[in-house]
Amino acid sequence: MDELRILSPTAILGYGFPMESFEEGMKRKPHVIAVDAGSTDPGPYYLGAGKSFTDKNSVKRDLEIMIPAALEANIPVIIGTAGGSGGRPHVEFNLDIIKEIAKEKKLSFKLAIIQSEFEKDFIKEKLRKGDIEPLHPAKQITEEEIDNTVRIVAQMGEEPFMKALEEGADVILAGRSYDPSVFSALAIKEGFNKGLAIHLGKILECAAIAALPGSGSDSMFGYLRKDNFVLEPLSPLRKCTTLSIAAHTLYEKTNPYILPGPGGAINLHECEFKQLDENKVQVSGSKFVPTDEYFVKLEGVRKVGYRTISFAGVKDPIMISKIDSITQSVKDRVVNNFENYGLIDFFLDFKIYGKNGVMGMFPHIEEEAGNELMIIIEAVAPTQEQADTICGFARSTMLHFGYEGRIATAGNLAFPFSPSDCKMGEVYEFNVYHLMKVDNPTDLFPIEYMEFNKQS
Repeated sequence: MDELRILSPTAILGYGFPMESFEEGMKRKPHVIAVDAGSTDPGPYYLGAGKSFTDKNSVKRDLEIMIPAALEANIPVIIGTAGGSGGRPHVEFNLDIIKEIAKEKKLSFKLAIIQSEFEKDFIKEKLRKGDIEPLHPAKQITEEEIDNTVRIVAQMGEEPFMKALEEGADVILAGRSYDPSVFSALAIKEGFNKGLAIHLGKILECAAIAALPGSGSDSMFGYLRKDNFVLEPLSPLRKCTTLSIAAHTLYEKTNPYILPGPGGAINLHECEFKQLDENKVQVSGSKFVPTDEYFVKLEGVRKVGYRTISFAGVKDPIMISKIDSITQSVKDRVVNNFENYGLIDFFLDFKIYGKNGVMGMFPHIEEEAGNELMIIIEAVAPTQEQADTICGFARSTMLHFGYEGRIATAGNLAFPFSPSDCKMGEVYEFNVYHLMKVDNPTDLFPIEYMEFNKQS
């Protein structure tokens, strides 16, 4: 095989794609349809809660187009990071959708299900052996911290996908996956250059985001050759340029020349980008450099409490000029009110949009305030009731807080919603962000097979 063709329908399964783009992709006779179904970008909640951040109906819409088209073309469908986070409940979420589609459309195919969630005892055993090390800025984890973890997954590389393909899977549904592996597995199995295959996967996993104008809800096509690959958007509204593809190569990287992943890294020092025509870009020179030992990335979360939030607008220029001292005074008042009541284990924060709502996390950034602010009052406490109490008291205190120069007495805050306070439920934080050394990257991720035979 001199060329392997890959169709990436959408940036994340459930984000959707135009039928016209998908049909253009199928006209190019792809050898595989691959899609990334998740990310850590939406934060730790979804991994901890075992819920998908994509809607079931949206995911089903995408899959009921992709799977029948692939079966008709006799090519595999590969899905990575099922359900958004790749834990067992997330895989089950996607599996139920696939079962529905198979039954409703009376499809026949072999499904491979690859899990990536681990028992805590296994992780603790690996820790005792010295096989787990932190990724900056995380610190070394302890067994107690592992016990406090709700769920731990690992990013699988291409090896489990290759095994499932070798064993005849028509559709592969995988837990947490290294994003490019979903796209590179078939190519590496067929003997194509691993560096080029993974670099191509790095671009395709975000589909048309790498085009101009970018879109996470449109398709991208990849052509992999022996010494280069070519990217092409499938909508006439978009173009690939050397700038857009090179820029996306830098996406989510701390080093512009090195892209680390399971078992090694892509070295891009000799990478070249060439414009072939007005909407196609050719890439060459990407090299895979294996590490001496094979590592996979672990991701885990722990539960820290419950959250309640309240939104409020501020227009008074006098209050805006004193907003930092006002919020600090409100915090002090909340602590004073409840410290003798026994409610002291809480987190209270004011996110002030129009001043530092976005950039406030970065120190030494020069602050400028607009002529109106949106304040999000956030309270986190051990129970939902306690979070409600803290948020409600902070909100009412700030609403009627007296500050120097205040003229109106009706209230300081404008609430866009009634009720003003929103119960956000459980709160999680990442507590495992580590590398784990493994002996066999395939055995680590068990594969289960399921046969569908034109169910009625």
